[in-house]
Amino acid sequence: MKFGKIIAAGILAASLTVPAVSFAADKPVVGLVMKSLANEFFKNMLEGAKTHEAKRGDYTLKAVGMQSETDIETQINAVESFITEKVDAIVVAPADSRALVPPLKRAMEAGITVVNFDVALDEKAKQEAGVELAFVGPDNRAGAKMAGDALAKKLGEGAKVVIIEGNPGADNATQRKLGFEDAVKEGKLDLIDSRTAHWETEEANSVFANMFTANPDIKGVMAANDSMAVGVVKAIEAAGKSGQIEVVGFDNIPAVQPLLKEKKMLATVDQFGQQMAADAIDKALGVLKGGAPLKGWVKTDIKLVTSDDVK
Repeated sequence: MKFGKIIAAGILAASLTVPAVSFAADKPVVGLVMKSLANEFFKNMLEGAKTHEAKRGDYTLKAVGMQSETDIETQINAVESFITEKVDAIVVAPADSRALVPPLKRAMEAGITVVNFDVALDEKAKQEAGVELAFVGPDNRAGAKMAGDALAKKLGEGAKVVIIEGNPGADNATQRKLGFEDAVKEGKLDLIDSRTAHWETEEANSVFANMFTANPDIKGVMAANDSMAVGVVKAIEAAGKSGQIEVVGFDNIPAVQPLLKEKKMLATVDQFGQQMAADAIDKALGVLKGGAPLKGWVKTDIKLVTSDDVK
């Protein structure tokens, strides 16, 4: 039996990752929609979800991701397919906080439990659609400020810094930029440029290289995710400036651990991505079993990780 109750927690990633299976009639089916699986953060998230499915054993997982961080249509199509398949729940991390509202509304109208996590849906878009959805996820603004504060403390007042932004249409990108700007203001840094690299490593490499060419006195970089931070570090190394420009990121993916250890990155923010999808699925299954729908913002943990924390 399906309950037309909606949670909000988001998982959206990058390419069809779990093949079609014969769903057991007595097990609810959970459709997981993630962002780009080229991003290590979502690869880890998917592994966590698979482990969770095996451990619980009382539901069937069907996971879909995107080819790239800007492949919004794949997420929309995934939701539409899950509606057609009559899954019991959809757990989604929207790549675009407005574009996913209409298809998720259709899912709700079809009696599917929806959980929006990781990236919040746009409040105005929800209001316009007449949709009430909670959000399960971290305080991205506070997390970005923690990373930005670490950078400000390291560099001191007046240091020239830049921001490498995420997807303009994603709420977490907006919130992380705001958090970085909060740190810039409080730390009295000199923000000289801010551009998007759409969460992508190679694009961030190119974007920062252009920034550095125009402003060779840059002292710090705030990247809205670690995939982009990796691209920035590569650009710094290519320019022969290793150790001269501080970089902070967000996500604490495995790829940045050696960069932190070698002092090529100053800090990142852990939002415990491997557990995030599993937690969102638990909340969806709770609603399916008759629990109350979530309301408002259910905050999840964040933690600053600095180069001093990595051994």
